[in-house]
Amino acid sequence: MSKKKTDNRKTGESTKLWGGRFEESTNRAVEAFSASVHFDCELALFDIMQSKAHATMLCECGLINKTELKSILKGLDTIRADIDSGEFVFSPALEDVHMNIESRLAQIAGPAAGKLHTARSRNDQVVTDLKMYIKHAVEKIIGGVRDVQAALVEQARRHESTVMPGYTHLQRAQAVPLGHHLMAYFWMLERDAGRFADCAVRMDTLPLGACALAGSALKTDPGIVARELGFKSIAENSMDAVADRDFLVEYLSACAILMIHLGRSCEEFIIWMSTEFDFVTFPDSLCTGSSIMPQKKNPDVAELIRGRNGRVTGALVSLLTTLKGLPLTYNRDLQEDKEPAFDATKTILTSLEVYALLVRGAAFNTARLAESTADGFLNAVDITDYLVKKGMPFRETHHVVGRLVKRATDAGRRNFNDFTLKDFRAESDKFDEDVFKILDPAKGVKSRRGRGAASPADVRRQIKKAEKILARNK
Repeated sequence: MSKKKTDNRKTGESTKLWGGRFEESTNRAVEAFSASVHFDCELALFDIMQSKAHATMLCECGLINKTELKSILKGLDTIRADIDSGEFVFSPALEDVHMNIESRLAQIAGPAAGKLHTARSRNDQVVTDLKMYIKHAVEKIIGGVRDVQAALVEQARRHESTVMPGYTHLQRAQAVPLGHHLMAYFWMLERDAGRFADCAVRMDTLPLGACALAGSALKTDPGIVARELGFKSIAENSMDAVADRDFLVEYLSACAILMIHLGRSCEEFIIWMSTEFDFVTFPDSLCTGSSIMPQKKNPDVAELIRGRNGRVTGALVSLLTTLKGLPLTYNRDLQEDKEPAFDATKTILTSLEVYALLVRGAAFNTARLAESTADGFLNAVDITDYLVKKGMPFRETHHVVGRLVKRATDAGRRNFNDFTLKDFRAESDKFDEDVFKILDPAKGVKSRRGRGAASPADVRRQIKKAEKILARNK
């Protein structure tokens, strides 16, 4: 390979804001390699909010005067307006979002801007910004989860008595109401919402004030910043404050679990939409076609949600790998915490949005669902329960019904519908005419008792409880 000359910038004093002790400018390759502004600009508005709170605290503690505060706040508002309008230009030469904002503030506010970083390091600054970002993301994600839950409740209400096969091992097992199946995902998502809320509680401590790792000798009051930014408490240990990424691990763990739940539901939608199942169809607007096969209608949206599990789970694994064995306190490795977190957040929010569209757009083939419950001996457990009520021990009922199934399959039958009382009595004299009342799957599901049972009555109970949860969190 031929060698290409590069500008290593080995002469000339550093122009970085931190470059006082450096005699050489940063190597171009290193500058490009270490820059993070192309992704951490996502934190810009949070950084401005934080800087305004920090400046307010510095003024109240006598470290800057009111004129300087006014100049800083006005400059930060100007920068925010430029960012909102898209006019602000982020420079990779300034490394990250913090230095870009500080550099521009110096141009606007003059010498006062140089005092803003008093009693603050980029170490505590970045983790504070990141916590603010995640707190905001948690609110948006929980809102998306609530919308999906509302969509599930809408469909469950329509299908509280629609009977379908329930599966174990992807084999037909027992008849269940479709509404019960859909509500299973409501409760999964309720746990997801709880995980995000719990994560937000534990991250609600302000790191700002820890500085690089040891705090400041200047008279400051982090409580002012905490109140301004809505943090409930202040970090107890300055070294832990700047090194902590537990909150991000928890957040990404909650994201990964939520995506897995969405992926599991989408897997079922994909299976159910197949010709072999034909349980559901989706609007054309939520599907795509084939470039070669004109007959195809593909559930691409569901497949993409299922596929993006890998991105979100990968974000969690990436962070855990970065943190493993990392010594206290700040290390540049921690720059790698943000990009996966930003990607996971965007993936979650877009996935929730289109998943809600899928749920609301789903048209269930109730005739096919009912037809599918007729085969496969889905009422076998109902018959064992029937015999238990007649006084037979369960283990004996299991063998009796097992022999009935074998008798039917040996005769080429796929259900008990054409069994006579004589057929039943061939295995036990406890069978009577009332056994035929439970052979209809629709009647069988109504007979179930107990909280959480797969019955129309309990689906109604679940829906009422779910509606209260949604109303309380609206």
